[in-house]
Amino acid sequence: MQNAGMAKLGLNWRYLAFEVHPDDLHAAITGAKAMRFIGLNLTVPHKILAIDMVDAIEDSATLWGAVNTIRFEGKDGAGNWTPLSDLEGSSAEIRSHGFNTDAEAITRSLKEDLDIDLAGKRVLVLGAGGAGRTAALKIAEHQVAELFLVNRTESKAEEVAREIKQRAPAVSVQIGYPSGRIDLLLNATSLGLKTEDVLPFDQESFSLSQAARVYDMIYRPAETPLLRAAKAAGCRISNGIGMLLYQGAKALELWSGRQAPIDVMRKALEQNVYGH
Repeated sequence: MQNAGMAKLGLNWRYLAFEVHPDDLHAAITGAKAMRFIGLNLTVPHKILAIDMVDAIEDSATLWGAVNTIRFEGKDGAGNWTPLSDLEGSSAEIRSHGFNTDAEAITRSLKEDLDIDLAGKRVLVLGAGGAGRTAALKIAEHQVAELFLVNRTESKAEEVAREIKQRAPAVSVQIGYPSGRIDLLLNATSLGLKTEDVLPFDQESFSLSQAARVYDMIYRPAETPLLRAAKAAGCRISNGIGMLLYQGAKALELWSGRQAPIDVMRKALEQNVYGH
């Protein structure tokens, strides 16, 4: 996806994968900075650890408590921090700048892939771990009318609910399943990664016929048991491939200062993940 995007933009860059042990993360970031990398993406378990390892941090990364994108910057002639991609000549001083592109990617994917404007809607989020917390907080930011949180460990859902009430006091947050129709069910649990997995909700407490749309953050397999059941129930459905696409596109824009070629990146991503 990233290499396809970089090629389309005519950038003489390469995107490579490196396996780094958490104990070596600080050394890896320092090494990338020393070698004048343009930037880095980080995945679990590095996102939270990196918060304390970058030289500067953007508000979104502070807000979500995780860094998934690093941009390396140097000082220009006027002493301003500038992305290395824009810097003419070499800079003696370089810093790492941490960003989070995950949260924005969730709501962008919901908008693009399910055509939903979240304001005033009723939403059920399954899972209150890292992904569920970020999704719930970001969805609440869009001023939904009601947000229902369900998690295996209820205390974790209550923790997220308290955080939402502080940040978005106008949103009604409830623990447990909704009654009546909802506009969106979002699965942020890991149930569905295996084809034999059970559905990620209690079928005695909730029915898919209540949901207009169902979004599963899992993108491999392309159709999880939840999405298969939701399609059979007549719901509009989407998996999480769009979320992966949009967080990567935003990262490329942060590094290059240019608009990411979404169509090219989507095609490369789907080819890689699904083989078509």
